[in-house]
Amino acid sequence: MDLEDRGHIDNVRFFGTPEWGEGMNVKAFLLNTIPTTTGLTFSPPLELRRAHRLGSMRGDQEARPHHMISCFLHHDQVRQILSAAQAHGPYMYEGRELRLAHHFSLDTNEKRRVFLALRPQLRQLDIKFGLFEPARMWITKDGKSKDILDPQALHQFLNSLLS
Repeated sequence: MDLEDRGHIDNVRFFGTPEWGEGMNVKAFLLNTIPTTTGLTFSPPLELRRAHRLGSMRGDQEARPHHMISCFLHHDQVRQILSAAQAHGPYMYEGRELRLAHHFSLDTNEKRRVFLALRPQLRQLDIKFGLFEPARMWITKDGKSKDILDPQALHQFLNSLLS
């Protein structure tokens, strides 16, 4: 994990919150919405360092909303929220799906995108795989496991199997 991703470790990205649903205070909106939507209780009480919506606000309520990002004060709360979100799947908020995920750096997101794009090839070659945070692919072929940190290394591995 690089330094930039360490700075993002307590950040959570929220997908699907209605545009302008938070009014003018994203932080207060999330402090209210997270416990009521997830049903989680927090001890100590939920605290955010900061929260904001990405991009400029749109006037159209039906348009695809911009994501929200929040930085939590307590890392245990991040783990609790993301674990619950992973186990539960998408939550419903005002008739819309609300999804939560870790917020990573641009480089890490790009690596994850490339790893995810290679999943069909892995399935086709009957290779078991898992994508771990922040951007690490674990593959198993013929009982041998391999930890891959770079998408280019996975490309080379797949090319060696195909040739």
